[in-house]
Amino acid sequence: MAPWPFPLWIAHRGAGKLAPENTLAAFRLGAAHGHTAFECDVKLSADGVPFLLHDDTLERTTTGRGVAGERAWAELSRLDAGGWHSAAYAGEPIASFEAIAAFCCANGHALDLEIKPSPSTDIETGRAVGQWVRKLWRGAPLLLSSFKPQALMGARETAPELPRALLLDTLWPGCIEMAASLQCVAIVTNHKLMDAALCAQVHAAGRRALVYTVNDAARARELVALGIDGIVTDAVDVFSPRLPLP
Repeated sequence: MAPWPFPLWIAHRGAGKLAPENTLAAFRLGAAHGHTAFECDVKLSADGVPFLLHDDTLERTTTGRGVAGERAWAELSRLDAGGWHSAAYAGEPIASFEAIAAFCCANGHALDLEIKPSPSTDIETGRAVGQWVRKLWRGAPLLLSSFKPQALMGARETAPELPRALLLDTLWPGCIEMAASLQCVAIVTNHKLMDAALCAQVHAAGRRALVYTVNDAARARELVALGIDGIVTDAVDVFSPRLPLP
């Protein structure tokens, strides 16, 4: 397998649940806990600007309403994406991918960038994210991942040189073959799916095996014993490169 630039621990959505997810504040807090690799979700505004948000809709994590991808960036950028979490983060804005890229590249932080298209925009989002990453990303390790094969196909069209990973919540028929056809360098599964046989199968095909989202020390030890290549975690204050595995 090709050399792997990511550390074992990858901070989920910036800082797990300790800060408002997918915000610059979360990335800063995750970095303060010693993390050098992060995971986040990216989608497109109605006018084609990539920004960080997990859900299709705005209600859970912002003061906005409705489908996020139907709003222009000028409107999205004015929303409060921190107050839902706690008063300390009130006023924290939605993060643009441009801001996250600047932070990660300036600090040499690796990024697992999950392409999270709004409904019915899989390939268009993948294409646009590939273009934006080529324009903004410099130097630091990066991985484009998605549950949506069409999004990865779109990213491959516009940025074929960028490494890709297929995300799996179930082992659906043909998923391993799909990862191969997309020339993925990694497969990232729900940790409940990962066992010795699957890890060995992924490695035998020359790909890296990663899992999400692991917050339990006993499970983390099991995965490390399997030879797992990366663990996405919410427990950024428990698992980090600064700390031994509990």
